[in-house]
Amino acid sequence: MEFRTVARGADSRARAGIIETTHGPIETPVFMPVGTQATVKTLSPEELEAAGVQVVVANSYHLYLRPGPALIEKAGGLHRFMGWPRPILTDSGGFQVFSLSDLRSIDDEGVTFRSHLDGSKHLFTPESVVEIQVRLGADIIMAFDECVPYPASYEYARRSTELTLDWAQRCRAEWEKASAALENPPALFGIVQGSTYADLRRQCAERLVELELPGYAIGGLYVGESKSQSAEVIDEVAGMLPDDKPRYVMGTGLPEDLIDNVARGIDMFDCVLPTRNGRTGTLFTSRGKVVVKNAIYAEDFSPLDPECDCYACRHFTRAYLRHLFSAGEILAPRMASLHNVTFFTALMRKARQAIVEGRFVEWSRQAMTRWSSQNELTEVEH
Repeated sequence: MEFRTVARGADSRARAGIIETTHGPIETPVFMPVGTQATVKTLSPEELEAAGVQVVVANSYHLYLRPGPALIEKAGGLHRFMGWPRPILTDSGGFQVFSLSDLRSIDDEGVTFRSHLDGSKHLFTPESVVEIQVRLGADIIMAFDECVPYPASYEYARRSTELTLDWAQRCRAEWEKASAALENPPALFGIVQGSTYADLRRQCAERLVELELPGYAIGGLYVGESKSQSAEVIDEVAGMLPDDKPRYVMGTGLPEDLIDNVARGIDMFDCVLPTRNGRTGTLFTSRGKVVVKNAIYAEDFSPLDPECDCYACRHFTRAYLRHLFSAGEILAPRMASLHNVTFFTALMRKARQAIVEGRFVEWSRQAMTRWSSQNELTEVEH
């Protein structure tokens, strides 16, 4: 994997770049839809490509449990297995494992947990997690870390950060060993943890940078802390990460958060929000958020978003989409998810264009003003 910056914001840290991978380039800033089970829910790979998706995120924990890395490897890797020809990033599964608070135990070796599917017992170590992701055949893999819950005491966060750093070193060693036997090895990203404690975040970032990894992520955010707290962490950490490596904030979902973090110099984002909210009838548009199931749209024969060129916006009205949700038709979550994914990928494409043209600050101000003012109207329940 190679990364290069092609343009920078004149009065912000925003930057446009290109990540070169075996399965094609990724133009940044980029939003990556989450395909937890080797599928972005309700959408086909062809629809994802039509929506402008460049890279999807799959999850090691879920694919390890079902169908298993051995089967996926036998199928020719995750790309062939799921019919997706473009880049794939796999999460280490750390967040999923640590969310099973009643079903796991942590020690220096790793995490012992029980499957949420059948209760069977498993052990994840830094080494095994790297091995799983390599067998899946991802282009970018993530180091195994502990996602610190919020709130967390300083002492808990300190111990957890030390564990994450120790695991990152072990992941790097396993990754180097595996890479030596591969023609096109994946890129390993480290994850900065430390909760909302600035000194722990700084220490974690400094020591991860010493490992000279291909890329770096900021994890453990958007888990309950305030927006000002997450902003402070990203401001603190982003400037410490290498300028010649991709920067990734994990779990960022709201449009305003994406724009804010692009301004902070972040290149990569992922979240389940576009598809999860789409399945429940909440849609993101250039004119604000639309809860299309609300009665106010029953006779609204305008397109969902006149500025969007997705299939749903070109062919259907808000009234029809509301009808589909009211009738429980499968087409409803499909079209809503397709629109939301298209909106998020287009948002990052527009941000990139504004950076390249030297007008990012102006564009972001206009986009945020428009979004905020319209949301005051569209969030009212009817």
